[in-house]
Amino acid sequence: MLPKTMTVISIARAGGPEVLKPDTRPVPQPEAGQVLIKVAFAGVNRADCDQRIRGSAPTAGNEILGLEVAGEIVATGPGVTRWKAGDRVCALVNGGGYAQYCIAAEPITLPIPAGFDLKQAAALPEALLTAWSNVFMTGRLKSGEWLLVHGGSSGVGTMAIQLARLEGANVIATAGSVAKCDACVKLGAAGAINYREEDFVAAVQRITVGHGADVILDMVQARYARKNLEALATDGRIVHLNPGANYEVEFCAPLALIMTKRAVVTGSRLRISPLSRKVEIVRQIMDRVWPYLGTRVVPVIDSVIALERASDAHARMESGVHIGKILLEVFH
Repeated sequence: MLPKTMTVISIARAGGPEVLKPDTRPVPQPEAGQVLIKVAFAGVNRADCDQRIRGSAPTAGNEILGLEVAGEIVATGPGVTRWKAGDRVCALVNGGGYAQYCIAAEPITLPIPAGFDLKQAAALPEALLTAWSNVFMTGRLKSGEWLLVHGGSSGVGTMAIQLARLEGANVIATAGSVAKCDACVKLGAAGAINYREEDFVAAVQRITVGHGADVILDMVQARYARKNLEALATDGRIVHLNPGANYEVEFCAPLALIMTKRAVVTGSRLRISPLSRKVEIVRQIMDRVWPYLGTRVVPVIDSVIALERASDAHARMESGVHIGKILLEVFH
């Protein structure tokens, strides 16, 4: 018997981590094509911090934070055939993860990889789908090319490094400390640049022997607009992930340099992508990545914090000290 209410983390108002408070809401009921998951762990992502700062969700988004969960299915909606109550799963969700129970769409609910526990599985959906879709589907990275990952020690960054190496590409990462750079190298980066101490453009040119980066994965709101172009190879692609809390960032880049490099400057946002695209990302990941999870691709977990202390999790993320994923523990 399911309870009628559940604990969630709500946003009292737009502001800092302190505005996150435990609250009580009705347990949602799955509709057609949906499953209801009893959440064991939920992932914390930069998009959650942006939503908290704004105080509201993107269009059609759930007001409750949380874009990825792992746990046990406790109910299914009409038409669901792949899953049943009792199945242990992880899922990409459109909000609602900072709660004891969460709705997920059947096609983007995934099995727990062999050898993984629920904690490890919760660190997968958002980082894995974001890294794969942006690096390979949008960025079109190929074997033998060079990928530059800004924020290489983040959840998405650590996953992007491993996926690029899995597909035979070379990786350079930027990070803000010696420990973070060391973590990137251990994951397979050919070089890691401490952006606080070294100019990454010169370092990229040195490491690639003047070739430059074929694909740049940028999570820093276009602050490197000109420098990215200087580090880019001819016919290179720059993929932006983070529009920031206000969705408005001035992008100033010399048109002549874009034209000279024949650069493609683009980006994507996973959360507002149509379900059909998310399903295609999942299809490719199940085919190309899933067999290697736990061996050649392993989620990096920074810390696990109780759901009721979600404000501490956000403070840790915004401090920039974390390496890998920050998780919330919901049910013990």
